Amino acid sequence: MNALGYTQAHSLERFNLWLMDLPDPVPTGRDLLVEVEAIGLNPIDYKIRSRRSSTDGQPVILGWDVAGVVRARGPQATKFNMGDEVFYSGDLNRAGSYATRQLVDERLVAFKPKNLSFAEAAALPLTSLTAYEMLFEKMRLINSDRRTVLIIGGAGGVGSQAIQLLKLKTSATVIATASRLESRQWAASLGADHVVSHQDFVSEIRARGIQFVDFIFSTTHSGQHWLNMADMIAPFGAIGLIDEGDGLDFSLVKRKSVSIHWELMFTKSMFDHRTETQGEILAEVRALIESGKMRTTANKVLNGLTVENLRAGHTMLEQHTNIGKVVVQL
Repeated sequence: MNALGYTQAHSLERFNLWLMDLPDPVPTGRDLLVEVEAIGLNPIDYKIRSRRSSTDGQPVILGWDVAGVVRARGPQATKFNMGDEVFYSGDLNRAGSYATRQLVDERLVAFKPKNLSFAEAAALPLTSLTAYEMLFEKMRLINSDRRTVLIIGGAGGVGSQAIQLLKLKTSATVIATASRLESRQWAASLGADHVVSHQDFVSEIRARGIQFVDFIFSTTHSGQHWLNMADMIAPFGAIGLIDEGDGLDFSLVKRKSVSIHWELMFTKSMFDHRTETQGEILAEVRALIESGKMRTTANKVLNGLTVENLRAGHTMLEQHTNIGKVVVQL
């Protein structure tokens, strides 16, 4: 198989992925061997690239969003057959999807939505799982009597899915932050009830007659927005974080008895904890897509698994110029 990988962690300025010819991996246990048709790019890609070096003589292969076709399966794999079209996010501690073939535990996998192309489907898994687990497994918003949710970074990949899932599964008022005109229009088109600026969301929300919000889902730059989040969150509210949260002063929200929730989509696969639920969540996403209730968040498609395309994709992610998801079609 062909793959794009590297051996030493490096910065965007020293981007050093190269094309490799590697043996096809052999599925064992509950693994599927998937022929990769399209991959979605995520901030975790450049974060791992900048931190992780090879430790076992094998190249580091990034990529954790896939749509493809099952080509082989391990002896304990029973959920899918050869030729099935699937989508999934995968396991942070296994070789990623910047390759023409990849192994994945079948419990993490769901059938690809029939009404989406491979590129459209590849935009969905990681962000859908992250948003779903935070909103419904951590914050437990379903059947909540609280009604207001603020999403910081509403036009990004996770924010885009969070908006859609909240509007589909709850009656919450959804407020999203976005600054550029196109990103504000994007968040509104996905269903956000209010779109406010990143820089001044406290005054803009209060100008709408909302003193506090019950939930805050911060998808990016939490340190930059922490003082405003502490001001805006309601007493006994909840804040969800998916970035590193370096330097956050949690004492600022103690007096409000605020709950803090962390979400890492890879926790389930890393610890084999309720692993099968990720395939189940993606099956629900597939049903929402096929019924026309949810749409793909793919907004930029790069054609070809090339160093140039991945450098371009990583640049958009690191410079935060993308809206929705960046996808590479193989």
